[in-house]
Amino acid sequence: MIDTVTLHAPPTPSAPALVLQPWSTEDIPALVEVFRDPAMRHWTSAAIENEADASRWIQGQQRGWAAGDRFGFAVLEQEPRSPRAHLVGNVVLKEVAPGKPSAEVGYWTAAHARGRSVAPRALEALTDWAFDASAPGSLQRLELLHQLDNTASCRVADKSRYRLEGVLPATPPAFPLEGHLHIRRRDT
Repeated sequence: MIDTVTLHAPPTPSAPALVLQPWSTEDIPALVEVFRDPAMRHWTSAAIENEADASRWIQGQQRGWAAGDRFGFAVLEQEPRSPRAHLVGNVVLKEVAPGKPSAEVGYWTAAHARGRSVAPRALEALTDWAFDASAPGSLQRLELLHQLDNTASCRVADKSRYRLEGVLPATPPAFPLEGHLHIRRRDT
């Protein structure tokens, strides 16, 4: 899985196709803009205030690709008749290790793109890639975790066929409330 790849999610009747590609320095200005949204600051652990923060965050994503244990993708939307794609989200496959039967997925959606199924479509593309790219018999399940009060993530999990497996205890300070564990198995 260490090769750099580009993934695609088809368009819907109300939204253009998505392109998922590894984060690059070209994404810095858009990343800073996305993190001006108070909801992003609430639901994510990243603190991106300026271009230096964004650059450090993207370098972290690139180190994950190089190490083969974290695969973060910028989710871009190409508007019809527009020469440029714009950032609408992020998906990540993390905690990947040789021989480990599970890994975790994560995602976020930019404020201007919420409500258009960006997260479920991007997560579906990431999920398919994760299972297809892993060696047979290795990666068997993907885990999606979110705080109990994040109802939007519950909807994304359901739309993406990640089934609720259980309730997790709070682990402050990172997760001050109980959470949900959703699972997607290779054969789902």
